Amino acid sequence: MLRHLSKCVVLKKLKDNDVGKMIIDHAGKLRSREIDQKVVDDLISMAIIQHGLPYNFVQYKWIKELLIYLNPEVRVPSRNTAVSNVSKKFHEHKERVKVAMHKSHSRICLTSDCWTSITQQGYICLTAHFVDASWKLNSKIIAYCKMEPPHTGHDLAQKIFALLLDWGIDRKIFSITLDNASANEVLQKILSEQLKLQNNLICNGDYFHIRCSAHILNIIVQEGLRVASDALHKIRESIKYVRGSEARKIAFKECVVQVRGIDTKVGLRMDVATRWNSTYLMLESAIRYRRAFGSLAIRDRAYVHCPSNDEWKRAEKMCEFLKPFYVMTNLISGSSYPTSNRYFMQVWKIECLLRENAKSDDLTIKDMALNMMNKFSKYWDHYCDILAIGAILDPRMKFEAIRFCYSKIDPSTCEEKINILKEKMYKLFEEYVKLHSNESNTSSSQISPSTHEYVDYLSQHINETGRSELDLYLDEGNLDPKFFDKLDVLSYWRDRRDRYPNLSKMACDVLSIPITTVASESAFSLGSRVLTKYRSSILPENVEALILTQNWLHGFELTGNMY
Repeated sequence: MLRHLSKCVVLKKLKDNDVGKMIIDHAGKLRSREIDQKVVDDLISMAIIQHGLPYNFVQYKWIKELLIYLNPEVRVPSRNTAVSNVSKKFHEHKERVKVAMHKSHSRICLTSDCWTSITQQGYICLTAHFVDASWKLNSKIIAYCKMEPPHTGHDLAQKIFALLLDWGIDRKIFSITLDNASANEVLQKILSEQLKLQNNLICNGDYFHIRCSAHILNIIVQEGLRVASDALHKIRESIKYVRGSEARKIAFKECVVQVRGIDTKVGLRMDVATRWNSTYLMLESAIRYRRAFGSLAIRDRAYVHCPSNDEWKRAEKMCEFLKPFYVMTNLISGSSYPTSNRYFMQVWKIECLLRENAKSDDLTIKDMALNMMNKFSKYWDHYCDILAIGAILDPRMKFEAIRFCYSKIDPSTCEEKINILKEKMYKLFEEYVKLHSNESNTSSSQISPSTHEYVDYLSQHINETGRSELDLYLDEGNLDPKFFDKLDVLSYWRDRRDRYPNLSKMACDVLSIPITTVASESAFSLGSRVLTKYRSSILPENVEALILTQNWLHGFELTGNMY
């Protein structure tokens, strides 16, 4: 032991050889019990951000007791210190996201929406969607800030433009997706004009404004449900009656057991007037217990809203009619934010469905389809051109899939629509060729004269062939969907960025367009968990720091070079 003590480096570092300050770590080695206070503060900050804890949770008696028990030397931060530490974390992560967006060679697509908190304060949320250096689609909230009234289109546009300047991305914007609120029409016009002054919008902003497909779908289906309100009345009243008291629930469950012969959990859903998909789920659940409602009508004379056989058949047809809309809503409202190539076919399926049901023998279904068709024509008559271009940039589809869809709708106008779409797609591609040419001219001053001559020669030689990257891509055979069912389209373009340098950039931008504002709207559910009736006095800047940092923690690696 004496020989060891004379040579032990660890003990020599200790003042007065105080072995009481030593502990054994997991590897069985001695180390100092002194802790890094910065690490403690960082871990507490991450706990507050990630788990939605209040700033002063470290001041709770038993939390303090626990920390002091683990190490008597730990300094438990105050609430103000915790706020300051979270703010530091927020700014650290903000710089990381800024670096990622600036390193990305793709343009940035935006979604935005407004929300009123429990304190009746208005908030605006702005989300950026872009393909990062590793060719992964990212969705990052870049603002969740208080919006002073009035929330006019002009004020919203000025606010968003100021946020873009703050992030330094005002020259990288491709599109913005908004719902159909009247203020948003003014917003996109003013914001578009501001960005056009910098001459940085692709095709002079032709594809800048994207309407929220989830909102359009809601408008279309709500229009159809107005016609069917009478047909739904008895089913809605039946469910309301059963759910009205515990005794009725028990009686209904007995009816279910009687007609099914097995004891099972009863799941009747009630719809919400503002959410049409809840009406579909209500119909689906009611149809499942159709015979049980008939049994209840015999057993309980007070139950007078039992639908007739014809009314049940109509409900089944309505449920079948609404199912594709429900499936599409789930697709476009999911949290995975799929690339835009997936949406054109869904919109086409809906048009086919409406046209088919407009010829239905059931007058209610027919009227529903006709009313919905009118709304469809208003918003999606020619579909969104950018959705069609997104589908063409999927190597499994290209123009063959678009031609098939157009011919099914109206063979007489198919070729005309294809030619118009081709013209628009080639015009969009030419914009990217010009951008690449400008970038090459900017960097050419750094190339030696001999190399510069070779580049000019090579460029002229390629142009003489008369075939662009887009021509070559479209002439390639389509990938078979049977064998490439789960193809990652962004990975496809990443692997071909050397062969198609301009077209791959265009694909990046088009495929990253969000067709709904779900990314921004989902932030409001997070906001409602931060701003509760028990935490209503939290400052707006602290709300933003908590929500944004939590969103950014689902981060990405800032490695690799996109081009």
